Amino acid sequence: MKKIIENLNAEINVIELDNNDIHLKAEKGIKITKGYLEKMKKTVKQKGFKTKNAEIEFFKETKPLVYSKLIYYIKLLSIESKRPRGSNKSQIKYFNLHIEKLQTFFNENLDFYHYYRRQSTAFDEQYFIRGKADFRLFPDNFHCLTDDEFSTSHDSTVAIILAYDLLIVYLKQEIDKLENTSVNLNSFHLQKESKIVWTSQKVNLIELIYALHCTDVINNGSVDIKDIARVTERIFKIDLGDYYRAFLEIRIRKKGRTKFLDTLKESLEKRMDEIDD
Repeated sequence: MKKIIENLNAEINVIELDNNDIHLKAEKGIKITKGYLEKMKKTVKQKGFKTKNAEIEFFKETKPLVYSKLIYYIKLLSIESKRPRGSNKSQIKYFNLHIEKLQTFFNENLDFYHYYRRQSTAFDEQYFIRGKADFRLFPDNFHCLTDDEFSTSHDSTVAIILAYDLLIVYLKQEIDKLENTSVNLNSFHLQKESKIVWTSQKVNLIELIYALHCTDVINNGSVDIKDIARVTERIFKIDLGDYYRAFLEIRIRKKGRTKFLDTLKESLEKRMDEIDD
């Protein structure tokens, strides 16, 4: 199964890099992911799983990774097909409305959302073993009835969470593009004059930016993450690139989601100890 994921990611990367037409990109993405899902389905039905843990891992991690891409491209095609052709303002409003709709799903599934995000395992057998669904507890998760050999009560829910994460990243990127159609000359001069540069990894700076944003220490919290990112880019003469997607990757780290912040704390405490000595 690991090889399937690697091959899928390689094909997805190709269409993401080679296609500027978002509709064509989405159509190709749908075709590719459907093909890989069928391969996985065939393998699971023929070979099954050697252990209970292997089955849980597949339906909690592997299948959702593939299925989420299919959901993402289907939703992306739908959103872009209905995108307004009017002013930037109308397009921004349209994208923000979709972000709200996606966030509603998270709110409506908050208990499971937190269970998955916190990498809990207490109910994995009920959520990710076939035939274990209790429909008195999960009356809305009926999709596994359609194919009980390749579905559990919550593997699709995980896939939707991952897909909606990707969609929110995409929509925020599009909003940023629409809001920044003109070049800010003052920003250019500030970047040109600055002699302070960021010399660590970009992801570390992004982790720091999000930490500052969520603690409301800038403008008492009445500032958007993109505004903090822009100022930081100018100060440190760096292009943060796709910081929404980078934060998504930070969130799904298996261990140490705040690695850089932990390092900052350790370094500061070490310096204090050295001074005290």
